[in-house]
Amino acid sequence: MTTGVPLSTAPRRRSRARTFLPLAVAAWLILEIWLLSLVAGAAGGLTVAALLAGGIVLGVVVIKRAGRRAFKNLTNTFQQAQQGQPPASQQPGGGNGLTMLAGLLLILPGLLSDVAGLLLLIPPVRAWAGRRLTGSLQRQMAAAPAGSFGDAFQQARIHYPDGKVVQGEVIREDGPQQPQRPGPDAGYRPPLAP
Repeated sequence: MTTGVPLSTAPRRRSRARTFLPLAVAAWLILEIWLLSLVAGAAGGLTVAALLAGGIVLGVVVIKRAGRRAFKNLTNTFQQAQQGQPPASQQPGGGNGLTMLAGLLLILPGLLSDVAGLLLLIPPVRAWAGRRLTGSLQRQMAAAPAGSFGDAFQQARIHYPDGKVVQGEVIREDGPQQPQRPGPDAGYRPPLAP
């Protein structure tokens, strides 16, 4: 029985990320443990415990603050949309995603992750990392084959001049018109969006 889908007999190549990611995570863990033991030998175990606890507290504060800022931006955008105003542009490099990533890196136990998290809290570094991630994502989406997840994501990001996208289909009924019965569904219906 054939389904019409051609089956490929060529072996699938494993991506570089899937090959080297486990090795990179293992190397990172070994390096973190080695650095913690070095600091514990030089400054003592209580200092290492204080550094780890401080990183966790700072990470929680950073994530909480970024979450509040994201919620405030969301409510402002909704209020502007209800008033019929175009949404205000976001400040460059001001995305909350990298700030939350910085908080998560601070929460993870280890000195390297804390340094990476502290670096992401610096606005120029965060803006640079945001530009690099955006460029990398756009290159991967452009190189993605048709019908892949990248293609679907790119289709979802299509911007229209007025910013409103209504997807649907038109159904045309060419049959005889039935008289409408009075009821709760009869009469004028206002549009869903202002």
